[in-house]
Amino acid sequence: MKKLKIRGKEIRKLGFHDDTAISMAVNLAARHFRQDAKTEVLEILQELISKPADFLKNQYFAELAQFLQLTESITPGPKRKKHQFDKVNANYRIFGEENTEHEAIKQMETAMSLPIIVKGALMADAHVGYGLPIGGVVAAYNSVIPYGVGMDIGCRMCLSVYPESPKIIKGQRDKLHKILIENTRFGLGEFTDIGDHELMERKEFNEIGVLKSLKKIFYNQLGSSGHGNHFVDMGYIVVKEFSTDLGIQPGEYFAILSHSGSRGFGAEIAKHYSKLAADKLGFSGSAAQLAWLALDSEDGQEYWQAMTLAGDYSAANHHIIHRKLAKALGEKPIKIIENHHNFAWKETLSTNETLVVHRKGATPASIGDLGIIPGNMVSPAFIVSGKGNETALNSASHGAGRQLSRSKAKATFTQSSLKKILQHEGVELIGGSSEESPLAYKNIFEVMEAQKELVNVLALFYPKIVRME
Repeated sequence: MKKLKIRGKEIRKLGFHDDTAISMAVNLAARHFRQDAKTEVLEILQELISKPADFLKNQYFAELAQFLQLTESITPGPKRKKHQFDKVNANYRIFGEENTEHEAIKQMETAMSLPIIVKGALMADAHVGYGLPIGGVVAAYNSVIPYGVGMDIGCRMCLSVYPESPKIIKGQRDKLHKILIENTRFGLGEFTDIGDHELMERKEFNEIGVLKSLKKIFYNQLGSSGHGNHFVDMGYIVVKEFSTDLGIQPGEYFAILSHSGSRGFGAEIAKHYSKLAADKLGFSGSAAQLAWLALDSEDGQEYWQAMTLAGDYSAANHHIIHRKLAKALGEKPIKIIENHHNFAWKETLSTNETLVVHRKGATPASIGDLGIIPGNMVSPAFIVSGKGNETALNSASHGAGRQLSRSKAKATFTQSSLKKILQHEGVELIGGSSEESPLAYKNIFEVMEAQKELVNVLALFYPKIVRME
């Protein structure tokens, strides 16, 4: 059957101004109407833009009518309005709800009321974030939410597994301590020996204005790790049985695990495009934190390219860290496992819908996807493979998740209490603070129990020498 072809500029002439609404109208027309219905469809759309309330029960245009009702009072341009989202899309599930704070659920409900959101899920490590909660997963129609991706775009985990026995940790602890300090940089620390890097030649730096001004910080922070819960750990993994997904024989192996992201580069991208989205929609207040960009708009395409570059940058940072450590150790890893979160993917679900899936602090967990879910600085990290559960949008948690904010943790725990925990668990901490006390986090075993239908556990990583800012 030949599909109706209506161009965006024809829709715009009818009085549609929002890029997402125009895209929805074009796709709905192509999906449901034949070529010879073009005049009729344009007349319907003309009526729809005038009286969206009359189409709320229409089998074809109800979704677009709801969207127009939400945005019809918004004035394009610099004028900003506060806006209330009050109709929650029930099509989402909470994992580990009994251990999830009310404010995080409230944030998720706000996100689920956006007219562009089709489906969602809240992971078992969820806690309050900026805009979308950490652990929030939402699938959007042809749109991307910068703060639905997050500030630390492409933040990721990377694990290098070595052939050595874990006995190296006890026998060469001083040497490993020195290697870790000399080959990692945190916070404002920089490497002076990076040299040329292929990412510096990416065309996005010349094509996207905001990225030109960020090129220096991009280069200066190559190979470094951030603040807070970012870390590089030396420890060991335990593989109890062989799996084709992991491909490592049963046993115990020395390993290095890192967690970090796109640094200040990703944060500036998030802030820039979120402000553009809020200005374009006219949102202010809490609504501005969930402002979106249509993917087929110029700003939406720019953000997608910038986000992709930030994800590649995050991966490069980890690769530099692990190469430096491997060289210092004089060994090659037998396996490298990595995954990222704080990103958006175009994914086709079993319903044949292609949606933009945002995973803010959530691990991709399609069938066979390898991932790493850390606990805290003394508890194990879980190496997992995804089960492809669509009620979770093929996702899992990205860690244990905080149960106390950093400020509350700092006010509650002391360095002395942290030291006692570390001594009891036989973990050496380089840097770090009471803000990252293990007691500030949820119980990783309870989190994993809450998502056993989402992932298979393949191995455990135990940290023994931990470096943080």
